[in-house]
Amino acid sequence: MRRLLARRMKLHLFGAFFVSVGCAALYKFGVADPRKRAYAEFYKNYDAMKDFEAMRAAGVFESAPPK
Repeated sequence: MRRLLARRMKLHLFGAFFVSVGCAALYKFGVADPRKRAYAEFYKNYDAMKDFEAMRAAGVFESAPPK
């Protein structure tokens, strides 16, 4: 029973490290990178003035009344 805590702690520290690295990698490749690609694809062809004119025509803005 000597050094039982030290042995178990070493095992749990390595396990926790590998689980956390695995979760970080899964999040990066499963969530962050696809989200970045989706934003890049959206803003590649995004026309802010066209969107503004559509919202203006719909009456969204008080300071810019529809024409």
